Amino acid sequence: MGRADARRAQAQESRRAAKSGGIRRLFTWKKLLGTFFGIVLLGMGAFGALYLYVDVPAANAMAERQSNVYKYSDGTVLARTGKGVNRQIVDLDEVPKKVQHAFVAAENKTFYKDQGVDLKGTTRGVLNTLSGKGKQGGSTITQQYVKNYYLTQDPTVSRKLKELVISLKIDQQMSKDQILAGYINTAYYGRGASGIQAAAQAYYGVDAKDLNVSQGAYLASLLQAPSQYDWATATDTGKKLVKERWAYTLRNMVEMDWLTESEKAKLTFAKPQKPKPAAGMEGQTGYLVEAANKELEKQGVSAADREAGGWTFTLTVDKKRQQALEKAVDDQLESKLDREGNKVDATVQAGATSVDPKTGEVVALYGGEDYIKHYISNATRQDYQPASTFKPLVLASALENESETQDGSLIGLNTVYDGTSKRPVVGSDTPFAPQNQDDRSYGPISVQKAMNSSVNSVFAQMIVDVTPAKAKETALALGVPDKNFPERPAVTLGTMNASTWDMAGVYATLDNHGQKVTPHILQSAEHRDRTVNPEKPKREQAISRASADTVTKALTGVVDAGSGGAANSPAYDAAAKTGTSENNKSAWFAGYTPELTTVVALFGEGDGGRKQVSLTGTANSGRASGSGFPARIWADYTLGALDGGSGKTFDLQDVERGEVPAPPTPSDTPSEEPTESEEPTPSDTPSQTPSETPSETPTTPAPPTISPPATTPPTSPEIPPLPGDDDGQPGERPGGNGAAQQ
Repeated sequence: MGRADARRAQAQESRRAAKSGGIRRLFTWKKLLGTFFGIVLLGMGAFGALYLYVDVPAANAMAERQSNVYKYSDGTVLARTGKGVNRQIVDLDEVPKKVQHAFVAAENKTFYKDQGVDLKGTTRGVLNTLSGKGKQGGSTITQQYVKNYYLTQDPTVSRKLKELVISLKIDQQMSKDQILAGYINTAYYGRGASGIQAAAQAYYGVDAKDLNVSQGAYLASLLQAPSQYDWATATDTGKKLVKERWAYTLRNMVEMDWLTESEKAKLTFAKPQKPKPAAGMEGQTGYLVEAANKELEKQGVSAADREAGGWTFTLTVDKKRQQALEKAVDDQLESKLDREGNKVDATVQAGATSVDPKTGEVVALYGGEDYIKHYISNATRQDYQPASTFKPLVLASALENESETQDGSLIGLNTVYDGTSKRPVVGSDTPFAPQNQDDRSYGPISVQKAMNSSVNSVFAQMIVDVTPAKAKETALALGVPDKNFPERPAVTLGTMNASTWDMAGVYATLDNHGQKVTPHILQSAEHRDRTVNPEKPKREQAISRASADTVTKALTGVVDAGSGGAANSPAYDAAAKTGTSENNKSAWFAGYTPELTTVVALFGEGDGGRKQVSLTGTANSGRASGSGFPARIWADYTLGALDGGSGKTFDLQDVERGEVPAPPTPSDTPSEEPTESEEPTPSDTPSQTPSETPSETPTTPAPPTISPPATTPPTSPEIPPLPGDDDGQPGERPGGNGAAQQ
């Protein structure tokens, strides 16, 4: 290296050193500490100014409480709620000491020692609000009291900071007992109850002074999520969570020496009584309001927010269609029941959900005979099986997955299966040999005709060909809830749990050419302080249009020439499926026109809703089925909802015909398609019509494609034919339950 190069290198090194030294001089420890303490002092100064600036306001009052208004989609008023406040203030000494301690143990163990605030929880709440993560817990009892009594429920930074300052002041001005009394008297417990006295009456039918420790622990646990934790309406998950919260509360009481371990061991969970509907909720009104309130929770409007009043909720429900649905149920079912003199009729519960398949808007809903008489909504309850309304989803999965029969034939509408009753499925690790309705054997039968007559043996084999796992995947994508949904062959008969709301979404998705439809009932929620615009569900493609349209084609056959004949009308184009669960405990009719999707169901409910009973004998009509009352209600309603009919027809594309069997000989061709009420022949080989024959079909007839062979297999010691139940529906071995059929 020359001298010039050396000098240049030395100069560069000097510049780097100078630059590094400048940075070090800029970021010395002294300057960093000074900056930190400066920020801290600035924050303290700002907080001090805020502390001086914010005064303890007057109560927010319940003095300003207003009613909420619920409206139909056309703006006419459906209901007004919350005109009065369900609250009765009680002195703290009227509340048993252990119940007081239960609230402290559940919400704020350090309540008697803290200064009224939780800085860590408040900071987390502010950061979550700024980042858009919404509300969170962590506030002290004092902070929650301040929020309930002096402020609002709005999740804003300014409200959170005011809450912090006012809580510090309140803690200095009031005793802990005064704060606790204010808290338990202003908190919202659900069921329209504000305050512990109203809550004690609403959940246990006693005064606050008579609450025991277990009941008090439940009410204290309830405050975390009143709607989710209400035992009468909670999901299995909600029940599990509130029991865990109850146990957590009792553990904290033991930890704080407010309860002994032996006392705790003797306690059992105190299940609350059934709720009593509020006045003004008679008829269908209560069911509609309840459905809207559940959706509000999902949209971020809590029960406490709602109960504060001043809201206008507009529903998607069409007033004329709602009236048409109520009239159809009255005309086709209720007018024929003798609820007072007939034990079976007294158990019958009807439910229905009607949806616009393009938007997912719930345009009509039927929750039961009367909300005051029957609190559980039959439209949204998920404790019954959807039965054979699930079979079209098995076909949808076969089409979507391009599944093949056991002999390698692609499954489509013309594919021929063995319709022999009690025929064991082939290719499954779980033996299953379902009996067809009335133990009828159909012999070789096309998928289309098997759908028309709801042939169990065909769809049992089809789900094995598809695999139960893939069928479940398709069903969940379409909107069936994952409730009691094992991956076994028997699920082809609809042995999981679902509501009419759920199935209306599923069938609306089929109606909408496979594009996902999620039912919703809330159009808008407006308040003087805020407006909530409901989040619109995503409209992804659940299954392909070809698969959905092929299923629709199959379901038009059910209406035109199968078990859905009661809904057949020249006034509209319709597709539908019937369903009747094991022992006739539920009966379904799920159907749609190009512009309206509706699911109607009957449920046999005994012992005050605690058990499911048979519908057989409803209105002295013998065996109940989806093709009876549900189908007639559907048809009556649909005609009225469409103002007497519609000229719109299904726009079906790429319908999958499947393998084409040989046409029958002229002597075998029936002059008329047998309906459900007619006795089918032992070998019901499908006839061939020009509309069902693809253009590329060769002129030379192909041999029938049958999976498995149509001959009735001999009874084997390993898989003997199973006896049917009242519907002729066998169980699945091992451990399977009886199945739905028609």
